[in-house]
Amino acid sequence: MTSTTARGNQGNGKGSLEGSVVAVAGAAGPAGAAALLRLAEEGATVVAADADAERLAQAVDAARFAHGGASVTGDTVDLLDVAAAREWAARTEKEFGRVDGLVHLVGGWRGSSSFADTDLADWDALHSLLIRTVQHTSLAFEGALRRSGNGRYLLVSAAGASNPTAGNAAYSAAKAAAEAWTLALADAFRKAGGDAGPSAAAAILVVKALVHDQMRADRPNAKFAGFTDVRELAETITGTWSKPTEEVNGKRLWLTPKP
Repeated sequence: MTSTTARGNQGNGKGSLEGSVVAVAGAAGPAGAAALLRLAEEGATVVAADADAERLAQAVDAARFAHGGASVTGDTVDLLDVAAAREWAARTEKEFGRVDGLVHLVGGWRGSSSFADTDLADWDALHSLLIRTVQHTSLAFEGALRRSGNGRYLLVSAAGASNPTAGNAAYSAAKAAAEAWTLALADAFRKAGGDAGPSAAAAILVVKALVHDQMRADRPNAKFAGFTDVRELAETITGTWSKPTEEVNGKRLWLTPKP
C-alpha cells in the first residue's frame, strides 16, 4: 500500500462540508476526479482510494491545485481485500478523528450481443468489482459512519439494475445485488437509530450512464441522451449532506428518468 498526500495552502472560504471527512473509493476515474474536486471545493477533507496509483495521484493533484484550502489524501488500496478495506477505514478514522462519508465509485462493465452469448466469466469479474468491493467498504466504514452523526454511504448504480436488457444480464444482476446490499446497510442505520432516527444514511445514486469532457471530445457528434455528466453526479453527492438523514437513508436518488 502506497500513499500520497496533497494539502493546499490558500483560500479561507467555508464550504458546506467544512470539517467533514469523506472517503472516496474508486477515485481515479473521471467520476472520482469530479467528486474529489467538488468535495474539496465544499471544504471536506477527502481521503481517496484506488488500485491505480498513477491515475489516483493525478486526480489528487487536480483537486489540490483547484481548491487549495482542502486536504486531499490518496491511498492505493485493494478493495477486493476485506482486511485492506478495514485497515483503510480504521486508519482514516484514527488519523482524522472521524469519517463522515464513503462514496463508492468502483465500477466496470462487461456485456454481450445477446442473452445466449453471455459469458459467465463476465459475471465472475463483475461480482468482484461491483459486489465484493461494496461489501468490503460498507462493512469497513459502517461503524465510523454511524459515529459521525451525519454519515453518508453513497453507491453509484445504473438504471439497468431495475430494467435489465438481454445483453447486460451479468452487469445488471451485479448492480442489483450491490443495490440490495446498500439498502440492507440503510436498514441497519435505521434500526441503530431507533426512535431518534438514523445517524447515518445509505443511498443509491442512479444514472443511465456517465459522460465526461473527454468522451464528448472523442465523439463530438454523439448525443449521450440520458447520460449524467460527472460534474452533475459530484454535485448530487455533495448535496446529500444538506438533506435530513432520514430523507436520504434507504433511497434511490434518480439522476435519469425512471425506466
